[in-house]
Amino acid sequence: MKNLRHRITTLLILFVVFSSCNSQQKISIEEKINASIQNLEHNGSLLSVQEAMDSLGLKGLSVAVFENYEMSWTKTWGVKDVVSNDKMDENTAFCTASVSKPITATLFAILEEKGLIDLKAPVSSYLKRWKLPEGPLTAGIDVTLEHLLSHTAGTSQHGHKDLYEGDTILTVVQSLNGEIPRSNSNSALEFLNTPGTWWRYSGGGYVIAQIAVEDHLGQSLVDLAEAYLFSPLKLKNTTFIQPNEPAFFLSNIAKSHDRNGKIIRDGIQISPQLAPSGLWSTPTDMAIFMIEIQKALKGVKTKVISKEVAQRVTDIVTTKVMGGWSLGWERRFGFGNHDWFSHGGSNGGMGGHIYATMEGGNGIAFFGNGGNAQRIPILKSLRNSIITSHGWTLPLDRSAYKIIPQDIGNMARGNYSSVLFGEIVPLEFKNGRLFARDFDGRQRLELFYLGDNTFKVDQSNRIIRFDAVNPDDGKKYMATIVKNGVHTEIDYGLLKISDTLPFEYVQENNYEKALEAYIEEKSKNPKSGFLSERTLNTTGYQELAKKNHDIALSVFKIYTILYPESANAFDSLGEFYMETGHTKEALINYKKSLKLDPKNENAKKIIAKLEMK
Repeated sequence: MKNLRHRITTLLILFVVFSSCNSQQKISIEEKINASIQNLEHNGSLLSVQEAMDSLGLKGLSVAVFENYEMSWTKTWGVKDVVSNDKMDENTAFCTASVSKPITATLFAILEEKGLIDLKAPVSSYLKRWKLPEGPLTAGIDVTLEHLLSHTAGTSQHGHKDLYEGDTILTVVQSLNGEIPRSNSNSALEFLNTPGTWWRYSGGGYVIAQIAVEDHLGQSLVDLAEAYLFSPLKLKNTTFIQPNEPAFFLSNIAKSHDRNGKIIRDGIQISPQLAPSGLWSTPTDMAIFMIEIQKALKGVKTKVISKEVAQRVTDIVTTKVMGGWSLGWERRFGFGNHDWFSHGGSNGGMGGHIYATMEGGNGIAFFGNGGNAQRIPILKSLRNSIITSHGWTLPLDRSAYKIIPQDIGNMARGNYSSVLFGEIVPLEFKNGRLFARDFDGRQRLELFYLGDNTFKVDQSNRIIRFDAVNPDDGKKYMATIVKNGVHTEIDYGLLKISDTLPFEYVQENNYEKALEAYIEEKSKNPKSGFLSERTLNTTGYQELAKKNHDIALSVFKIYTILYPESANAFDSLGEFYMETGHTKEALINYKKSLKLDPKNENAKKIIAKLEMK
């Protein structure tokens, strides 16, 4: 215990030393790497990256960091897969999932600049293999590539199912027609909102964009990306070619692992939906790509991406998602009082995130070969450590802000939920100061008062406004002010949900109170993101990975009660029981899942296995 205390004290000293470093001080790359790794905070303890990976079961991780428009350092940990035990290296490629989207959007902006396509033209004029579904929501409205790339077309099909060798690989047209099973339904793509009026994340929308451009130009997305982006930038480990195709040239690849650290099927994912999720790449190649955009934004003449293209794809198109969204890029995050463009990607057993500052030329790209519960906590903590240890933080002049009136502080305090993503933001008003936890729930940020219910959030580079009551629905919201003071549409901000979160009752092992709170919240705010199936499912598995079995069980049970018609809810509860040795309960819930979804092949296999015992 004494040695452990000494070790933690040493790491804390390192953390203080490197956190205080500013960008003017000369720090070696080795010292920055050392600070970033050793200051990784995980569950309140300072751990090395490898220790954090071991604690969560992540098998491999690769990161590239760039600074002042140049590559700074790369680092890898762990193995490509647990069968070969081959070590990860900086040329190991990953299936990047939704990181494909901003690459596709940037490519299409390049094609537009060359006069080959028009992102504002009716996409129906380009489509030959498939037609947009007709209906009252699109009557008299031209759906454009710009709509599709910014997720404002109102289309369904959030994502697509992970495929492996042995699965039926259908065409992108069959995908849009709903013939490829997806995680939640087999429905054909449809319009759920009037184009241009709402933000709705849609992988299916990117599939439409892919088909439209391929039909119009008579070339595949694979060839277009290689000719106009990958080859000119010399991205040697990046391709849209899929592993089931003879032309797939990558041999140094990471494989997907489940939360138990086992390879999923053969571990090599296949995505016929190239534009939203088919890219294979490395952190180094993604860093080169983002540096090119950053240089263009600065006004440096580049060979591949012009200033106009860089601005086209990073300018905020819609503020109807908290913080804003551009053509392919997320603009909703801010760290160190800088603005960033970024995007994440997540498949069943692999994923990552890429981040770049709008100014200054700094950023991070990293991928890991594990599920969300194993990967995301490590990536977020490592991101925060890198930003701190590299001095990528602009200080605020706190003397410029006003004292927070008591009534304003009391009005603002409470818990807020992202309507779209389910992130929870708790706000605390204490001793005249207002603090928030960021979306990750890890960093405590102070809010400084500007007057008129408006605050500047330290570190996030966001100005936000609170409304006591929104006249449209009588509810309380927090909204971001972006683009020179243009106010976010208030009903798409963060919804004030409660003073005590339902999940806090779960953590207190008060299941009955938690269930009551979740049911009440669902009746009041059914669209609140933290109540979504995706959030509940992810939360349950995260707690299961941490071996918090009581908490995980409560979450999975609540999931089945809130969504009694969800086959996935009972499948997840069944899996919990199976992993914790309760075979009888596992069998009961897998059978319920199969009854709700007779096509659930996973449930069929497990039921057969359990009935043999």
